[in-house]
Amino acid sequence: MLAAAKLLLAAGAAALVAAGVALAPRMHSSDAQPKPLTSRGNPVQDPLNVTFTPLTKPKTAWKGQVSDEAYAVLFEEATERAGTCALLHEKREGTFLCAACYLPLFINRTKFESGTGWPSFNEPIPGRLGFKTDYKIGYPRTEYHCARCGGHQGHVFDDGPAPTGQRYCNNGVALRFIPKGEALPALRD
Repeated sequence: MLAAAKLLLAAGAAALVAAGVALAPRMHSSDAQPKPLTSRGNPVQDPLNVTFTPLTKPKTAWKGQVSDEAYAVLFEEATERAGTCALLHEKREGTFLCAACYLPLFINRTKFESGTGWPSFNEPIPGRLGFKTDYKIGYPRTEYHCARCGGHQGHVFDDGPAPTGQRYCNNGVALRFIPKGEALPALRD
């Protein structure tokens, strides 16, 4: 009986893996060789000539600086419920910052409506993200983080619009939006 149950479980698991692969969204090409997260403590020079040093602040130190929901997403790699983010339909010109350290990550002209329930962008500000491979749901996905504080933002897929063909699917609580014309806040330590 135990052997039959194990065989049944193995067959069910194989079917789920096969279904998961068949239903999985296309992966970002960097899944084969993901870019490592920026090494903390080393200065980073991005193409916009903004120099920042990745923070060495422990994750727990962010608890009083961001909401509980943002902390869970940013530093425990949770995912907010689809369709719940106030930034989902934000269409004004402006800049999307990391909700923890305020590093600018995306500009509004790269945002698009993906129909997924999360804010989506087809291109980040260069030099602002770090990447790693995530296997949490049974198949590899490219996860991206803020290059400064390491806060989890979301996952990137190859099913976005031209010209990049990429979809950076972001948790809204991991972002802060600053409309064009308002000063960007100073980076937060």
